[in-house]
Amino acid sequence: MYSDIRRAVIATFFFGAAGGIFLTTLNNYLADVHHLDAAARGWLEFPRELPGFLIMLVSGVLLTVMRETQMAAVAMLLGAIGALGMGLFSPGMTLLLTWIIIWSLGDHINFVVEGVIGLRLSEEGAEGRRLGQLGGARNLGTIVGVGIIFILAKMFGDVFGLFYAIAAGASLLAGLYYLKINVGKGDPPARRMVLKKKYAIFYAISALFGIRKQIFLAFGGWVLVSMHGVSVSTVALLYFIAAAVGIVIRPLLGEVIDWIGERIVLAADEIIIIFVCMTYAFASNIFPKPLDLWILFAAYILDNVLFALRIARTTYLKKIADDPNEITSTISVGITIDHLVAMSLPIFSGYVWEAWGFQWVFIIAASIAFAGFFICLKIKVPDKLPVVG
Repeated sequence: MYSDIRRAVIATFFFGAAGGIFLTTLNNYLADVHHLDAAARGWLEFPRELPGFLIMLVSGVLLTVMRETQMAAVAMLLGAIGALGMGLFSPGMTLLLTWIIIWSLGDHINFVVEGVIGLRLSEEGAEGRRLGQLGGARNLGTIVGVGIIFILAKMFGDVFGLFYAIAAGASLLAGLYYLKINVGKGDPPARRMVLKKKYAIFYAISALFGIRKQIFLAFGGWVLVSMHGVSVSTVALLYFIAAAVGIVIRPLLGEVIDWIGERIVLAADEIIIIFVCMTYAFASNIFPKPLDLWILFAAYILDNVLFALRIARTTYLKKIADDPNEITSTISVGITIDHLVAMSLPIFSGYVWEAWGFQWVFIIAASIAFAGFFICLKIKVPDKLPVVG
């Protein structure tokens, strides 16, 4: 078990490095190289999130022929191909979309299985702790990856081909370590897909996460880049700070989930999202320059750090699942649902931004988070004896 945990930590580290590099540079790459405006940036989320919408079908096929660790390795190979192609072979929008879709497919396959791998390496009642530890490893990887990009950007400027080549290498290393994990090796590969009324709350909070994710990835960063001219190196520094904080905070949040439960944690997260959305919307109206930008930086970092709370969805599902073999397939259903939202919301939000102003994007998102607060209050898990030790 210890060897598998170590391999999972290393794989997650390299996955964090690859993802951190990709997400840190994406908005600047799209704005500076391909000259997208807010509406086009919103439209781009449709093909980028299409693999997430289809992941229920993709994972359903993969689960019949391989176990979760092998799926993670395939995901990292796709991520490497997508990153390398995007950095070196994207002269126009057609190829750009192709590579983004390939990267996204790998990313979303890993979303399905990373939590399940963590659960398989967890002790009963300490699932949040283990997932938090892996989240800390991912943040450490993000620090290293983003730190490298920060240094390279300062030394040589925005050399996107080099940035994405490094991301591809990190992704390949992650795949190699996922292949070495032995947990679940003797399990039969076939697992049926399930869709149950019992998991309705899980599906609902998956949709809420899709909304939160898109506001952060597409429009939170877009506020900084398009309206305040924030550079690649500065975005990388913000990611670096968030990842550094996350090394400590993510394991602690995992402990908090084990201690007070998913209901309180996820409801509190919705309240924080409201605060973050209002900050994005009105910081520059309320505070003088450059204080407004510093406050936006703080909101960006806070939102990034609290992404760790998505592990509460996985631990909640584990506690209510009728059969452990349903967890992977149910997560894939949840991801499909969250991407049904994630694919449509950015297009709508891009038009809202252009027609009525960027504030309305975040006002709408805050309103959805307010409704999500009450959905999260409906979470119930079976009573279990506390784990001592």
